[in-house]
Amino acid sequence: MPENRDVRVCEAANTPVECSSEKTVLRQQDGEASPRQVLLEVKDLEVTYGSGRKAFKAVNRANFEIYKGETFGLVGESGSGKTTIGRAIMRILPTSGGEILYKGQKINGKISRQLDQQVIKEIQMIFQDPQSSLNERAKVSYIVGEGLQNVRPDLTAAQREEKVRQALLDVGLLPEFASRFPHEFSGGQRQRIGIARALIVEPEFIIADEPISALDMSIRAQVLNLLRHLQKERGITYLFIAHDLSVMRYISDRIAVIHKGDIVELADAEELVTHAIHPYTRSLLSAIPMPNPRLERKKKLLVYDPAMHDYTQEAPQWRELRPSHWVLCSEQEAKDWLSEM
Repeated sequence: MPENRDVRVCEAANTPVECSSEKTVLRQQDGEASPRQVLLEVKDLEVTYGSGRKAFKAVNRANFEIYKGETFGLVGESGSGKTTIGRAIMRILPTSGGEILYKGQKINGKISRQLDQQVIKEIQMIFQDPQSSLNERAKVSYIVGEGLQNVRPDLTAAQREEKVRQALLDVGLLPEFASRFPHEFSGGQRQRIGIARALIVEPEFIIADEPISALDMSIRAQVLNLLRHLQKERGITYLFIAHDLSVMRYISDRIAVIHKGDIVELADAEELVTHAIHPYTRSLLSAIPMPNPRLERKKKLLVYDPAMHDYTQEAPQWRELRPSHWVLCSEQEAKDWLSEM
């Protein structure tokens, strides 16, 4: 990949302007340029599992920025590396290359204790499986309030109990549920407990790792609406990880498509869904079920074959093929794909 890959990806959201230790991006909104603060920046991120001959690079030089108050979607099939990126940002997984900048400060690798405490408080994660991510032997009051013991040790037991009660109410659960165990709840209720656990420390940034994949269709809408409501109410920033582009279109402001560790396309949500360019993105869109059975029968499924790319003569680069719509491709591919649109 070219050395300027991180710069070009940053340009996908318009040109950044340095502002003290953080960045501010001028973005066109309603005919006026309004500043948008870059909350998190990923630059040439690499994550490798194993070492030596058994080393496997799960994420290959990923680059993107997330603005404060937005929902940034990261979509791809299972094993593409999207969850690995989320866990690397959370410092659960070590990185083998690149940088993760939060509010202009590098948070991957060895950092100070003070910065580590800040990251723990301000960045939280909602895990994919609401059953395995909760301690079955602990009561809900302990699960939800455990984080407060680390970030707010000054609180009394009564104050912690009150915050737990309020957190449960915020996610639509009754306060008396605090005395129960996770196995006494449905899947949707367990996921709400996980959301309450993340919200109770009042984070600025939440990584939602496929929070609805294990839920029924009727419960999915409730959880998505809850996340959007909390974002409007508290100004929370989301990194929303999923494999379903139809869900991404509903909840995300911008979407990045990842395939086998490489981010291959990045654009605003509506732009990416209506004008998908990369063949892998098109294959994901073709797999979305259609509510009309007649159209569903006529739909043609697209199968993505990585062998279709020939990068022996020219390495792929980030190219802006439409306004603020970036694709990882060669020059010839850019010409061919644009001619097909």
